[in-house]
Amino acid sequence: MRIISLLSLLIILVSCKEETKQLKILQTGTYKAFLKVNDSVNLPFVFEVLSESKFQIFNAEEVIFVDEVTYRNDSVFIKPPVFDSYIAAKITDTGLEGSYIKDDLNRTVPFAAVYGETKRFETVDKARTDVSGIWEATFSPDIEADRYIAKGVFKQDNNKVTGTFRTTTGDYRYLEGVLDGNQLKLSTFDGSHAFLFTATVTDSSMQGMFYSGNHFKEPFSAKRNDVYELPDANDLTFLKEGYEKVAFSFPDENGNMVSLDDVRFKNKVVLVQIMGTWCPNCLDESKYLTSYYKNNKNKAFEIVGLAFEYTKTEDQAFANIQRLKKRLNIEYPVLLAQFGTASKVSAQEKLPMLNHVLSYPTTIFIDKTGVVRKIHTGFNGPATGDKYTEFVNEFESFVKDLIQE
Repeated sequence: MRIISLLSLLIILVSCKEETKQLKILQTGTYKAFLKVNDSVNLPFVFEVLSESKFQIFNAEEVIFVDEVTYRNDSVFIKPPVFDSYIAAKITDTGLEGSYIKDDLNRTVPFAAVYGETKRFETVDKARTDVSGIWEATFSPDIEADRYIAKGVFKQDNNKVTGTFRTTTGDYRYLEGVLDGNQLKLSTFDGSHAFLFTATVTDSSMQGMFYSGNHFKEPFSAKRNDVYELPDANDLTFLKEGYEKVAFSFPDENGNMVSLDDVRFKNKVVLVQIMGTWCPNCLDESKYLTSYYKNNKNKAFEIVGLAFEYTKTEDQAFANIQRLKKRLNIEYPVLLAQFGTASKVSAQEKLPMLNHVLSYPTTIFIDKTGVVRKIHTGFNGPATGDKYTEFVNEFESFVKDLIQE
């Protein structure tokens, strides 16, 4: 019996030694990553490994820090902050090979990364024009049911191009790429969304294709228009005739039902944030609202978030809400309004006083008497530059006036 026990112990020790021997750790340094959109198109982005458990992902001026990194034998699992998605990849001699995965949406995109490469896009030719400026864009121009408008705002330095597309529901965040001859290529990866824009460009026009991961694509066209403006974001969503107020009752993470009739909100200006933890524009807005709330929560002012989650279970939805609150240090309540779908039609059914829910996020401004004074559709994040500054100034002035009433 003793010989068998010693033999078993020896086998365990050898097995542990083999497992330790197989464990691989990523090299520090810069990697160029690729998400496979289709057989002929890749979506590139660049990230840097700072240490075995810390990464940073680059999109133009944006730097996303990642600190949820685990290893298993010859593989690494990378979970970007806030969003419910991850990269699972085998560590190879030259980089990584694996998948970018969203379990709740049953989406998988082939992923690879090459160590030591720093250029997002390679260029062959000098740029034949300069795309800096404002572009009037239409997506899915030939299909009326899918058609929507956008405003492209870009800056160019030699071949390098940065900027974004703004829509009536928000912006496509930080886009970075190149103009190679007459071929425009822009991409972004933020952990939730993987976007690629390609287009053939002249001095005054663009004809291109927009890819969202490997599950969606649509054509777009654009023309120069230095005075182009989108419809006012304050006019798109409104209360139906006969309504002056918003009413709801949704649970918080402790199971308590919360409504605007609660003492917490009485005689205060209240912002109702319609959002989702999966939504990058909502993340940008939540960062701003968190900062504003910390500086103004003692001034008869409150915020309440209503989360519409596509995750399959209530427990996972609350876990995602808690993860977001912890990451951003959100002090205001975020309630679970819906799980299992992020359908805007379903969201509007939960808030039937609204004409529609057109966008995540949508922000409802309510005065001290409970009357809705404004509804802002979408969010122009930091990637929109001057438009973001304009939003902040308008927001703070309007809320200050409501508080002083």
